[in-house]
Order: sequence, then C-alpha cells, then structure tokens
Amino acid sequence: MPQAGELVKLPDHAKTLEALADSNCESFYRGDLASKIDAFFHKIGGWLSGEDLAAFRPAWVMPISTDYHGYTVSEIPPNGHGIIALMALNILEDLNLTDMTSPETYHKQIEALKLAFTDGQHFVADPSCMQVTAEALLSKAYAAKRRETIGEKALMPQAGDPNCGGTIYLCTADGEGNMVSYIQSNYKGFGSGLVVPGTGISLQDRGANFYLDSTSANCAGPNKKPYHTIIPGFLSKDGQPVGPFGVMGGFMQPQGHVQVVMNMIDFGLNPQQALDAPRWQWVGEKKVQVEQSFSPATVDALIRRGHKLEIVTDNGVMGRGQIILRGEDGVLVGGTEPRSDGAIALW
Repeated sequence: MPQAGELVKLPDHAKTLEALADSNCESFYRGDLASKIDAFFHKIGGWLSGEDLAAFRPAWVMPISTDYHGYTVSEIPPNGHGIIALMALNILEDLNLTDMTSPETYHKQIEALKLAFTDGQHFVADPSCMQVTAEALLSKAYAAKRRETIGEKALMPQAGDPNCGGTIYLCTADGEGNMVSYIQSNYKGFGSGLVVPGTGISLQDRGANFYLDSTSANCAGPNKKPYHTIIPGFLSKDGQPVGPFGVMGGFMQPQGHVQVVMNMIDFGLNPQQALDAPRWQWVGEKKVQVEQSFSPATVDALIRRGHKLEIVTDNGVMGRGQIILRGEDGVLVGGTEPRSDGAIALW
C-alpha cells in the first residue's frame, strides 16, 4: 500500500478499483433504477437503453502532465480538455513573462490559449477515436512550433499539425498528505432538464459537445464519449504532491487553469491571490472578455494589438475555483473563489 502523501501509480491499484467498480456497476444495472431509466428513454424516444447501461464501466485513468518552470501540472486525459491547459503552458514556458498585469503578458497568454484551444477542439475526442495522441499534442517540439506563430497582433487561430514534427469543483487535503481534486457536473444548469420519474436522477447533456461532422474524430456515434469540459487539476514538484486546484466553468476551465497556475508559479501569488486576480476569457476568433478590474490602459493596449475586447459585469462567466497547496513545512494553504459562494473549511 502507498504511504500517505505518495503519488499513487495506476498499476498498483487499477485492478482492485476496476473490480470494485465492476461489482458496483453490476449491482446497479440489475436494479430498479436501471429499469426505470430504460423505461423512461423508451417512452420519450431516447437512445439510451438498459443494454447500454449494462455495457458501461467507469475508467480508472492515468493523468497526463507537463513540466512547467519546475513544477509538474497534471490533468485528466482526453476525452477531457485538460490537455488544452497543458498545451498552452508548454507554449508559454519559454516566453519569459515576468509582469502579471502587463499588456504583453495578457496578449501572449491569450494567443497561446487560442492556439491550444483550437488544437484541442480539433483533435480531442473519445481516446479510442482520436487521430492524434496526447503525447504528440504535448510535445515540447510541437509547442515550440506553435509559439513561433505568436506575433505582436492578435491572430485568427487555426489548428496545427502535431504529426509533422452545472458544475461544482472542490478539493481537500489532510495533515498526512492525502489530497483530492474533484469535479462533478450535469453540464448546462441541471443538464438535459430531464428527470427520470420516481428517481430524482437528473440526466446530463454532455452529448451537446459532440460534432455532427462525420470527418471529425468527435462526431456523435455509438459507444463514444464526447469532448468533455470538466477537468480537476493537480500540482506536484520533484515527484511529491504540492496540491489540488481547479477552476470550473465550461470552456473557461483550461483558461482558468492556465491563469491561476501562472499566477502562483510565475508571479509568486498565494492561492487566494491567484484566484482574486483579474481574469480574461477567449470566446472565439479575436474576441476576449475581460473583467472590470482590468485597467483602461491595459484594455486600450490589447485593443491596439487587434483583440476585440468586451468588459463583462457578470464575473461568474470567468469560472469558479478552489486551491490547496502544501508548503515545505507541511502547512496547508487554501484559496476560495471570490466570484461565487465558496468557503475554506478546516477541522
């Protein structure tokens, strides 16, 4: 068994956990709830059946990661889009950004994120259907090629070719070094808005992130998982856990991850300061939303670089995060999102 605080390796526990999952799944799929779900979908003309439920098993996966300025940043692998945050950090790694609030920093962060997001939305899908591996997308050499496309003006991003060379987030930690980064979501509000009668089960609508383009690896189809937005994150250093972090909020999530990670690692902010800092969100093409706390001079400078800026009054669109870091002395330091209801609880 691993010692408390040790990063758990998948092979040590996968078989035990998968066997437990199989047992729990088998019990559920033979039960009354599964029958009610099957009957409900039959009644409304849906495509989910009892056979689908019986064939499903949860996956115990190995996180993907990248090294960034002395730290290892880990995310859930595709079909989730945590890889976008890692690709953006790879692009930003050698840009020597030292001033958190300078227009130059914001510009390059936005451009790197646009490139990573465009690649992610083009390539990320059910891992059994992806035409490019996560390893290829996370290649430092590929990041260097993408970095070369960043100039002084906002670009209209296009996917590259790496082959050529209703959500809540919470985290917890204890004094023994055990840590959890956790996220759960039904997606849009209460998901699909459909509740299986007599169960209280609100059905999610993650299928909304499928494409209908038959040439896309993320095209809707049987036995496929869609592009997925929920991504708990984790930081470690020299093989030791530093702490869990996350910023929920649909397509804001990898953008929030990049911003809070850089705030802590590059700009020396503590977890609460990292969450409090002004945020931006790329929303497509050259359009970027920024919070009201951005200075007018910074807004003007970004507009001159070709960004189409919108100053938003609803800070909720900028995501909602939580962070716990463990210092070298073992002291736990937490941060909670100021843009929504959240709390740091100690016991």
